[in-house]
Amino acid sequence: MQQPLGVILAGGQATRMGGGDKGLLQLGGETLLHRVIDRLEPQVAGLALNANGDAARFEDFGLPVLPDSIEGFAGPLAGVLAGLDWAASQGAESIVTAAADTPFFPCDLVPQLLLAGEVMTHPLVLAATPDTVSGTARHPTFGLWPVALRDDLREALQHGLRKVVMWTQQHGGREALFPQEAAFFNVNTPDDLAQAEGML
Repeated sequence: MQQPLGVILAGGQATRMGGGDKGLLQLGGETLLHRVIDRLEPQVAGLALNANGDAARFEDFGLPVLPDSIEGFAGPLAGVLAGLDWAASQGAESIVTAAADTPFFPCDLVPQLLLAGEVMTHPLVLAATPDTVSGTARHPTFGLWPVALRDDLREALQHGLRKVVMWTQQHGGREALFPQEAAFFNVNTPDDLAQAEGML
């Protein structure tokens, strides 16, 4: 399987942060987005950013900016679809997504996702960590997504589907288990940002 392209999901509305782009918040003198790019870029064949609104605010990052094609903030799956459409135009077979507000995700994210998807015709894999209550906790903004399923995803979104896990289960999605839950710590509130500073 060819190396996937990477898509950073930054299309959310950041309501718990008071709006704006969480990826542009500073953490230890760097933006969250810079930290995510630094982790994901070495693991993928190319990189793009899924974001809505004026793309000029991300000019300094030098990445293609992909807006959602489904209207009305349809959640992370809309960003996945935008990434899959871009990947199809590049002749790629798959993408790996990462969230713009999650700066500590594993440096072996992509190899582990690919490994978990090796036995599948259309590898569809979500990152997961151990959870004391449910056994595992899935992290639906971190996944390996096949371009071959993009039209199916488009149809599902147009019919109102919004839940990532519901769609992945329909297609035999697997999990790649990562041991450290803190690796997927994401910044949703000002308190989270302060906690992330402590984690650096």
